Amino acid sequence: MEIKKHNGIFVGGASGMALATAELFREKGGNVAILDLPKSAGAAVAERLGGTFHPCNVMDYAATEKAIDEAVQALGSVHFCCNTAGGGLAKRTLTREGPHPLEEFQRVIDLNLISAFNISRLISAKMAQNEPNEDGERGCIINTASIAAFEGQIGQVAYAAAKAGIAGMTFVMARDLGSMGIRTNAIAPSLFDTGLTSGIPEEFALALTKDAAFPKKMGKPIHYAIQAISIYENAMMNGGTIRVDAGQRFGPK
Repeated sequence: MEIKKHNGIFVGGASGMALATAELFREKGGNVAILDLPKSAGAAVAERLGGTFHPCNVMDYAATEKAIDEAVQALGSVHFCCNTAGGGLAKRTLTREGPHPLEEFQRVIDLNLISAFNISRLISAKMAQNEPNEDGERGCIINTASIAAFEGQIGQVAYAAAKAGIAGMTFVMARDLGSMGIRTNAIAPSLFDTGLTSGIPEEFALALTKDAAFPKKMGKPIHYAIQAISIYENAMMNGGTIRVDAGQRFGPK
């Protein structure tokens, strides 16, 4: 897939990894629509990138559908969707206070897994309307897993379950959508310098990445973006969950 004149939707695109991907997509000649929380910097980002902003809370599934409809209408079509929306909490399955609250587990699943499926199903319906290129491609969807899907740490039971769900659905979704020329992949980052980890002191960053092979440092949003753009441009990338982790394997804690 060539990026020039193609249209991309970036969920969580006001900051972090989705923002870096939107910037790189724009640099390569693509058009962008940013979906993020109403209170985010999405409007300013969209203006800077010459795109459009569509306020969206991914936990509101009906409103997400409306935002996607508006984004596709503004762009004219959609060829690429990069989704990094999500989050977690630190809670063990059982503590001295009692079992993990079920509603908190449910919320993390809804925020990460259900929202990703909702976005993917809606975006794929839009992509299916595209005219295929000479290789039969109509679009590419990237969701965001985590290496916690494979080596979740103590207290990450909800987050690990949600991210493992994203990894698990990716290959099946690729099979589901392959006949329509739509590819789906997931990226599984290690600790990245975004969100809650942004700007932490270097000594803490080194402690958090001590188990990495090389380099022993947190990833930057651009590292995610480079991988995402590579997936988009390479027609053979389909159905996989690609680790971007400097060879890190999480310890128990």
